[in-house]
Amino acid sequence: MAPSIELRILDERLRTWGLPTYQSDQAAGIDLFACIDEPLVLAPQAPSVLIPTGLAMHMNTHEFCALVLPRSGLGHKRGLVMGNGTGVIDADYMAECFVSVWNRNPPRSGAGGEDASITIQPGDRIAQMLFVPIVRPAFTVVESFSTSSQRGLGGFGSTGVS
Repeated sequence: MAPSIELRILDERLRTWGLPTYQSDQAAGIDLFACIDEPLVLAPQAPSVLIPTGLAMHMNTHEFCALVLPRSGLGHKRGLVMGNGTGVIDADYMAECFVSVWNRNPPRSGAGGEDASITIQPGDRIAQMLFVPIVRPAFTVVESFSTSSQRGLGGFGSTGVS
């Protein structure tokens, strides 16, 4: 049985734009809408901006959390990415969810030097939210590890690139 999440609709426009739903039978996440009142222009390399989603939720369990991730096409084709890489929504967070967005384009990205700004319209699907299980291990402080691994104490890059 799938877990249940209580959802509060904070922006009534979501009832027209679309309530959270999976866009296909095997979709991993739900799309999040930009609940803004007017178009928002993101200049290239400007500071990230928080955009309201019009949603609040209550997961009420330590067994999972939500991740806010960029929509693949927007990042690849338009340069719109998450201002914080990935957003983590803890199960006990009950306020409105926001999406941190950033325009990663260089100031002038086109061959003709055209503007590389990104405009977000009210109701645009700007990110996606996935729900993932959480494992909360017990920690044991030790002086040395009880076993070794093939990698051992090799640091970043110790396994090579090919």
